[in-house]
Amino acid sequence: MFLETCSSHPGVYRMFDQAGHLLYVGKANNLKKRLSSYFRKAGLAPKTAALVAKIARVETIITANETEALLLEQTLIKEWRPPYNILLRDDKSYPYVFLSEGEFPRLSLHRGVKKDKGKYFGPYPSAGAIRESLHLLQKAFQVRQCEDSYFKNRSRPCLQYQIKRCKGPCVGLVDAEEYAADVRRSVMFLEGRSNQLSSELITVMEQAAQHLDFERAAAVRDQISLLRRVQEQQSMDGGSGDVDIVAARVNPGGACVHLVSVRGGRVLGSKNFFPRVAIEEEANEVLLAFLAQYYLGNLERELPAELIVSDDHEDFPTLQAAIQSSRGRQLSISHKVRGNRARWQQLAVTNAEQALSARLADRQHIAARFEALAEALSLDEVPQRLECFDISHSSGEATVASCVVFGPEGAQKSEYRRYNIEGVTAGDDYAAMHQAITRRFSKLSEGEGKLPDILLVDGGKGQLTMARQVLEELSVSGLLLLGVAKGVTRKPGFELLYLNDADHEFTLPADSPALHLIQQVRDEAHRFAITGHRARRGKTRKTSTLEEVAGVGPRRRRDLLKHFGGLQELSRASSEEIAKVPGISKKLADMIYAALHSE
Repeated sequence: MFLETCSSHPGVYRMFDQAGHLLYVGKANNLKKRLSSYFRKAGLAPKTAALVAKIARVETIITANETEALLLEQTLIKEWRPPYNILLRDDKSYPYVFLSEGEFPRLSLHRGVKKDKGKYFGPYPSAGAIRESLHLLQKAFQVRQCEDSYFKNRSRPCLQYQIKRCKGPCVGLVDAEEYAADVRRSVMFLEGRSNQLSSELITVMEQAAQHLDFERAAAVRDQISLLRRVQEQQSMDGGSGDVDIVAARVNPGGACVHLVSVRGGRVLGSKNFFPRVAIEEEANEVLLAFLAQYYLGNLERELPAELIVSDDHEDFPTLQAAIQSSRGRQLSISHKVRGNRARWQQLAVTNAEQALSARLADRQHIAARFEALAEALSLDEVPQRLECFDISHSSGEATVASCVVFGPEGAQKSEYRRYNIEGVTAGDDYAAMHQAITRRFSKLSEGEGKLPDILLVDGGKGQLTMARQVLEELSVSGLLLLGVAKGVTRKPGFELLYLNDADHEFTLPADSPALHLIQQVRDEAHRFAITGHRARRGKTRKTSTLEEVAGVGPRRRRDLLKHFGGLQELSRASSEEIAKVPGISKKLADMIYAALHSE
């Protein structure tokens, strides 16, 4: 009945399940034909059939043309993120190299809104690619990369000057003219004019040699040598223009999209994306979905003049029209290319295939470890969710508990949690563990969170006993408790394991895949805990005691520290001396003194 009344116009369709949850969003040039293809009696792929089995109702939105349908489809996908759509998980903007303004500009990594005045170079596919370029420029031209606040308050050159990574403009060791020349050459490199830059440097080197300035000539020679090594590494140089090369590959179990960024004919780097593919799709379908979300989903993302793709799709003209409509710029999409562009295309395909194979192999490896753990613990079924807790602190300071989650497909980082531990005796790991597990599992009674199959506790009998007590207090049942403690030698491979209670102690062979899984999860919990602890400790130590005093804002803090020359001298001052600072009353001085001398 629905298909009989369905329109044949272009538009968007939304599929819902019995509970009213959105399952899938799609677009079509002919809604009736497209929807009819889902409900035929035979010929559906297994994953598509699984989607159709859940559909309770379908809603359609008619649009003027297929371009408008594509734009609306991407808006709905971005807003609702339906589980059966191909979803691009990493929607962060790409980073840029930023050159600030001023007499002595700074080179730095920038991500986000371009609000600061200066020049932006990129985008680069990853922060790692930018750091590599900045490291090269630092060695070749020694343009400063330090923060402006650091630069303005130097009284002597820093370590970067000592190791010849900066010319010390902060203390006047280089004049503005020489520094401007280094900045100009850095810009030439970032704009891809490496050949022109090399020619200029050769001329400078020859002139220095003619004037018998051999030290200067040797320094320029080293710059030329460094640039040539980079050009050799950039084996794909030789093209021109701004191009993104995108290749997609699909295997049972996953998909990978590999993107290579070329700006000014120079390859800036590449990045892998692993979009979520919930129903069976061809590589060109994954490619179309990725391109639409990537270039239409974030209108601030820089648009190249050309896209070179690994597979063709009949809807690419519609995508081009949608991009032009929403962004006001032409974009060509090429599939059949030759010469340098063909080499770029093949490299992207090869990288996509290798990255996908590695990811699937890693998943299979972890799945095999989960099966080995089930066998080692004599479980009837392979566990699907394993959680591990760990505690980190420095002599009781800034205690943080971590909870990491693993499944047969690997780490589920979106479900990791950290807990800042408060109100326990410093260094009491048992009390910290009690608080963390209580906070985690008390949410189950409120209908939040999932119950793990195995709860892994990093520690010995004490931590395990504490975890069991918490679960009993909260009436949580149906999961295994597994404690892992370092053995007598405290070396990997000799861990002592405790199952459910402290009396059931056992070990696993050092080459056991089950033990390797336990070690992997424990080490990840430790890493996640210590990272959180260091961040919390660093934040605490950077926070001035004065910030906790009501009535002392940034201006008064600055005046106090300036008057006394620092927090240490302020701490030594009496209440009467503090009151002598302009703007500080006797009452406020007493509050400041009390805050600085409180235990």
